[in-house]
Amino acid sequence: MMQWIAMITMLIDHIGAVFYPEVGELRIIGRIAFPIYAFAIYIGYKHTRNVKTYIWRLFWMAMISQLPFMAAFNHYSLNVVWTLWSALLILLVLDKLPARILGIPIVVGAGLVMEITHMDYGMYGLLLVLLFRYFQGPVLVMAHLLLNILYIFLHSSSVQMYSVVATAGIAIAQYYNAGFRLKGPRWIWRYFYPAHLAVIALIRWI
Repeated sequence: MMQWIAMITMLIDHIGAVFYPEVGELRIIGRIAFPIYAFAIYIGYKHTRNVKTYIWRLFWMAMISQLPFMAAFNHYSLNVVWTLWSALLILLVLDKLPARILGIPIVVGAGLVMEITHMDYGMYGLLLVLLFRYFQGPVLVMAHLLLNILYIFLHSSSVQMYSVVATAGIAIAQYYNAGFRLKGPRWIWRYFYPAHLAVIALIRWI
Protein backbone atom coordinates (compact mmCIF):
# COMPACT_ATOMS: atom_id res chain seq x y z
CA MET A 1 0.00 0.00 0.00
CA MET A 2 2.76 2.44 0.91
CA GLN A 3 4.38 2.11 -2.52
CA TRP A 4 1.12 2.75 -4.33
CA ILE A 5 0.46 5.86 -2.25
CA ALA A 6 3.93 7.14 -3.15
CA MET A 7 3.47 6.55 -6.88
CA ILE A 8 -0.04 7.98 -7.08
CA THR A 9 0.73 11.12 -5.06
CA MET A 10 3.93 11.67 -7.06
CA LEU A 11 1.95 11.40 -10.30
CA ILE A 12 -0.59 13.93 -9.02
CA ASP A 13 2.23 16.25 -7.98
CA HIS A 14 3.96 16.12 -11.36
CA ILE A 15 0.73 16.58 -13.30
CA GLY A 16 0.07 19.65 -11.18
CA ALA A 17 3.60 21.00 -11.60
CA VAL A 18 3.59 20.66 -15.40
CA PHE A 19 -0.01 21.21 -16.47
CA TYR A 20 -1.81 22.93 -13.57
CA PRO A 21 0.76 24.99 -11.63
CA GLU A 22 -2.00 27.29 -10.42
CA VAL A 23 -3.75 24.45 -8.54
CA GLY A 24 -1.90 24.38 -5.24
CA GLU A 25 -3.88 21.43 -3.91
CA LEU A 26 -2.17 19.10 -6.38
CA ARG A 27 1.26 20.11 -5.06
CA ILE A 28 0.07 19.65 -1.48
CA ILE A 29 -1.04 16.09 -2.25
CA GLY A 30 2.31 15.53 -3.93
CA ARG A 31 4.22 16.29 -0.72
CA ILE A 32 3.16 12.85 0.53
CA ALA A 33 5.39 11.04 -1.97
CA PHE A 34 8.98 11.97 -1.17
CA PRO A 35 9.05 10.96 2.52
CA ILE A 36 7.81 7.51 1.47
CA TYR A 37 10.58 7.20 -1.12
CA ALA A 38 13.14 8.42 1.40
CA PHE A 39 11.92 5.86 3.93
CA ALA A 40 11.97 3.16 1.25
CA ILE A 41 15.65 3.88 0.58
CA TYR A 42 16.50 3.35 4.23
CA ILE A 43 14.38 0.19 4.47
CA GLY A 44 15.85 -1.12 1.22
CA TYR A 45 19.37 -0.52 2.47
CA LYS A 46 18.60 -2.10 5.83
CA HIS A 47 17.14 -5.29 4.36
CA THR A 48 18.89 -5.77 1.03
CA ARG A 49 20.96 -8.90 0.61
CA ASN A 50 23.40 -7.21 -1.76
CA VAL A 51 23.92 -3.49 -1.21
CA LYS A 52 26.26 -3.18 -4.21
CA THR A 53 23.56 -4.49 -6.53
CA TYR A 54 21.10 -2.09 -4.92
CA ILE A 55 23.46 0.84 -5.48
CA TRP A 56 24.03 -0.05 -9.14
CA ARG A 57 20.33 -0.57 -9.76
CA LEU A 58 19.54 2.88 -8.38
CA PHE A 59 22.41 4.41 -10.36
CA TRP A 60 21.07 3.09 -13.67
CA MET A 61 17.57 4.17 -12.71
CA ALA A 62 18.88 7.69 -12.16
CA MET A 63 20.59 7.59 -15.56
CA ILE A 64 17.48 6.29 -17.34
CA SER A 65 15.29 8.90 -15.66
CA GLN A 66 17.41 11.95 -16.45
CA LEU A 67 16.26 12.70 -20.00
CA PRO A 68 12.54 12.15 -19.26
CA PHE A 69 12.95 14.33 -16.16
CA MET A 70 14.47 17.22 -18.09
CA ALA A 71 11.95 16.88 -20.90
CA ALA A 72 8.97 16.77 -18.56
CA PHE A 73 9.95 19.76 -16.42
CA ASN A 74 11.98 21.66 -19.01
CA HIS A 75 14.98 22.38 -16.80
CA TYR A 76 18.50 21.06 -16.40
CA SER A 77 18.79 19.81 -12.84
CA LEU A 78 19.36 16.26 -11.61
CA ASN A 79 16.34 14.08 -10.94
CA VAL A 80 15.37 12.86 -7.48
CA VAL A 81 16.76 9.36 -8.02
CA TRP A 82 20.25 10.90 -7.92
CA THR A 83 19.32 12.29 -4.51
CA LEU A 84 18.17 8.91 -3.26
CA TRP A 85 21.24 7.21 -4.76
CA SER A 86 23.52 9.70 -3.00
CA ALA A 87 21.70 9.10 0.28
CA LEU A 88 22.16 5.36 -0.19
CA LEU A 89 25.91 5.84 -0.64
CA ILE A 90 26.07 7.95 2.51
CA LEU A 91 24.24 5.26 4.50
CA LEU A 92 26.87 2.77 3.40
CA VAL A 93 29.76 5.12 4.21
CA LEU A 94 28.37 5.95 7.66
CA ASP A 95 28.23 2.27 8.56
CA LYS A 96 31.90 1.84 7.68
CA LEU A 97 33.24 4.76 9.73
CA PRO A 98 35.33 3.94 12.82
CA ALA A 99 33.73 6.81 14.75
CA ARG A 100 30.24 8.28 14.39
CA ILE A 101 31.53 11.86 14.75
CA LEU A 102 33.32 11.50 11.41
CA GLY A 103 29.93 11.26 9.73
CA ILE A 104 29.16 14.94 10.32
CA PRO A 105 31.66 16.41 7.82
CA ILE A 106 30.82 13.64 5.35
CA VAL A 107 27.10 14.38 5.50
CA VAL A 108 27.65 18.14 5.26
CA GLY A 109 30.08 17.74 2.36
CA ALA A 110 27.78 15.37 0.49
CA GLY A 111 24.84 17.70 1.07
CA LEU A 112 26.76 20.66 -0.33
CA VAL A 113 27.70 18.67 -3.43
CA MET A 114 24.04 17.73 -3.87
CA GLU A 115 23.08 21.40 -3.65
CA ILE A 116 25.81 22.55 -6.04
CA THR A 117 24.86 19.92 -8.62
CA HIS A 118 21.17 20.87 -8.27
CA MET A 119 19.85 17.45 -7.31
CA ASP A 120 16.12 17.47 -6.74
CA TYR A 121 15.51 18.10 -3.00
CA GLY A 122 19.30 18.32 -2.50
CA MET A 123 20.59 18.25 1.07
CA TYR A 124 17.02 18.18 2.36
CA GLY A 125 16.53 14.78 0.73
CA LEU A 126 19.71 13.39 2.27
CA LEU A 127 18.82 14.62 5.74
CA LEU A 128 15.33 13.18 5.50
CA VAL A 129 16.69 9.72 4.70
CA LEU A 130 19.01 10.03 7.70
CA LEU A 131 16.10 11.00 9.95
CA PHE A 132 14.47 7.68 9.12
CA ARG A 133 17.73 5.96 10.00
CA TYR A 134 18.15 7.51 13.44
CA PHE A 135 14.63 8.31 14.73
CA GLN A 136 11.21 6.76 15.19
CA GLY A 137 7.85 7.76 16.59
CA PRO A 138 7.12 11.31 17.79
CA VAL A 139 10.83 12.20 17.72
CA LEU A 140 10.94 11.35 14.00
CA VAL A 141 7.90 13.50 13.27
CA MET A 142 9.29 16.41 15.28
CA ALA A 143 12.68 16.13 13.57
CA HIS A 144 11.02 16.21 10.15
CA LEU A 145 8.94 19.20 11.23
CA LEU A 146 12.11 21.08 12.21
CA LEU A 147 13.75 20.09 8.91
CA ASN A 148 10.76 21.49 7.04
CA ILE A 149 10.95 24.75 8.97
CA LEU A 150 14.58 25.05 7.90
CA TYR A 151 13.56 24.24 4.31
CA ILE A 152 10.88 26.94 4.37
CA PHE A 153 13.38 29.45 5.74
CA LEU A 154 15.89 28.67 2.96
CA HIS A 155 13.51 28.22 0.03
CA SER A 156 10.49 30.36 1.01
CA SER A 157 8.09 27.51 0.20
CA SER A 158 5.60 26.53 2.89
CA VAL A 159 4.02 23.71 0.88
CA GLN A 160 6.76 21.32 2.01
CA MET A 161 5.31 21.37 5.51
CA TYR A 162 2.55 19.01 4.34
CA SER A 163 5.14 16.24 3.85
CA VAL A 164 5.09 15.69 7.63
CA VAL A 165 1.75 13.93 7.14
CA ALA A 166 3.53 11.07 5.35
CA THR A 167 6.19 10.82 8.04
CA ALA A 168 3.52 10.74 10.74
CA GLY A 169 1.84 7.88 8.88
CA ILE A 170 5.14 6.00 8.68
CA ALA A 171 5.78 6.57 12.40
CA ILE A 172 2.33 5.18 13.26
CA ALA A 173 2.89 2.16 11.00
CA GLN A 174 6.23 1.49 12.71
CA TYR A 175 4.57 1.67 16.13
CA TYR A 176 2.12 -1.04 15.09
CA ASN A 177 4.91 -3.12 13.53
CA ALA A 178 3.42 -2.89 10.07
CA GLY A 179 5.27 -4.69 7.31
CA PHE A 180 6.95 -2.59 4.64
CA ARG A 181 7.68 -5.28 2.08
CA LEU A 182 6.98 -4.44 -1.54
CA LYS A 183 3.64 -5.79 -2.71
CA GLY A 184 2.90 -6.27 -6.40
CA PRO A 185 5.29 -6.47 -9.36
CA ARG A 186 8.67 -4.97 -8.55
CA TRP A 187 9.10 -3.60 -12.07
CA ILE A 188 6.18 -1.20 -11.52
CA TRP A 189 7.89 0.27 -8.44
CA ARG A 190 11.26 0.49 -10.19
CA TYR A 191 10.21 1.92 -13.54
CA PHE A 192 7.17 4.01 -12.72
CA TYR A 193 9.29 7.14 -12.19
CA PRO A 194 10.97 7.33 -15.62
CA ALA A 195 7.90 5.92 -17.38
CA HIS A 196 5.45 8.49 -16.07
CA LEU A 197 7.91 11.32 -16.75
CA ALA A 198 8.29 10.13 -20.34
CA VAL A 199 4.51 10.15 -20.76
CA ILE A 200 4.25 13.66 -19.30
CA ALA A 201 7.03 14.87 -21.62
CA LEU A 202 5.30 13.29 -24.63
CA ILE A 203 2.01 14.98 -23.77
CA ARG A 204 3.82 18.32 -23.45
CA TRP A 205 5.36 17.95 -26.89
CA ILE A 206 2.05 16.96 -28.46
